[in-house]
Amino acid sequence: MASPSSPLVFSVKRCAPEFVRPTNHTPREVKQLSDIDDQEGLRFQVPVIMFYPNNPLMKGKDPAKVIKEALGKALVYYYPLAGRLIEGDDRKLMVDCTGEGVLFIEADADTTLENLGDSIQPMCPCYEELLYDVPGSGGILGSPLILIQVTRLMCGGYIFALRLNHTMSDGPGVVQFINAISEMAQGLSVPSLLPIWQRELLNARNPPRITRIHHEYEEVTNTKGTLMAMDENNLVHRSFFFGLKEIRALRNRLPASLGACSTFEVLIAYVWRCRTIAFAVDPDEVVRISCLINMRGKRGFDLPPGYYGNAFVYPASITKAGMLCKNPLEYAIRLLKKAKAEMSQEYIKSVADLMVIKGRPSFTQPGNYLISDLTHAGFGEVDFGWGKPVYGGVARALSNISFCMRFRNSKGEEGNVIPICLPPPVMERFEQELKRMTKEAEPVRLIKSML
Repeated sequence: MASPSSPLVFSVKRCAPEFVRPTNHTPREVKQLSDIDDQEGLRFQVPVIMFYPNNPLMKGKDPAKVIKEALGKALVYYYPLAGRLIEGDDRKLMVDCTGEGVLFIEADADTTLENLGDSIQPMCPCYEELLYDVPGSGGILGSPLILIQVTRLMCGGYIFALRLNHTMSDGPGVVQFINAISEMAQGLSVPSLLPIWQRELLNARNPPRITRIHHEYEEVTNTKGTLMAMDENNLVHRSFFFGLKEIRALRNRLPASLGACSTFEVLIAYVWRCRTIAFAVDPDEVVRISCLINMRGKRGFDLPPGYYGNAFVYPASITKAGMLCKNPLEYAIRLLKKAKAEMSQEYIKSVADLMVIKGRPSFTQPGNYLISDLTHAGFGEVDFGWGKPVYGGVARALSNISFCMRFRNSKGEEGNVIPICLPPPVMERFEQELKRMTKEAEPVRLIKSML
């Protein structure tokens, strides 16, 4: 495994934050979020970042000004995103469509895209400078729902960064909105895919009734004391690149009897197992992994094209830590496949009903690892006129949440990148386990480290 590269340092000069409002009049109304949207586990901010190279054909055009103008036009159609969240009875979230706008920051950085190299992925250097946390803007209630920063680079490229209140949209939903901005930037007057609200489609039934087992929302008592709670202020943030060699090494460990497996299933089973070993969890402790399953385009869910709310659930696979760590990799993959096979429209409705019955709880925290496959979300396809980004995706992981995203490294190798946050001693053991598991081939390559 390669050692972490030296920290890359550059400075960013920002203009004062400003509000961008819809360019035309929009309805003044209050719209309810769905019972999938407003659960406690989604009441946080999600950072997204995209790195764009210089395009000589766009010489003389300022990406910040182009995007800012297009943003105002897109908000005419996505006007709820220009409002503010309020909370009603029983913690029900609603968006007050005030038209106050989203926060926008124009900036310049004294570096080039080439200088950034493989650091243009989560977590990138100077992340806080590229997506400035405007004081007082990060709340869930009464705060801007979106913050955007466009940072010009010395080479003529730029960085587009966005922070979203997760209760408003999931990955495909925010990509849909960003694509609307990109279309406006390239001259369209109406988005090619019109936004659909219809959040009532994912509301609880009347009366609500829990009809499925939801391990992802169970209350857990840490009886053995080894399901470590992590301090966000004392974590190592690192990203790991899995190319064809790494995937092949892992697949070589799997028996033919397991059948077809997606790359995502192989990777997350591998990461979950290594992570559990690194935490040295008591063998009798129950651990779980919650994998996002999106319902868009799946038979029986009937969500209309253009729906941009949260349209996913996180069903959990559970097992005792000893079983996960001692068994071969296929054991974890079979658990993941079993949870995926149980997914149905009834499961979705049961989650929505659980939210209402149990007061919109968060996901289980102790011993739970959440991971989302964003390789097909479309972040890497957004074109504001300068072409596609060299990287587009979530900007950072959280203490118990990771994302899997497509990435091309500086050698031109295509693969997947997974950012992970762990306490320093756990991260050290985690890396050792990764190396051991891929010893038949080139080990997993660490491409970024930041405390």
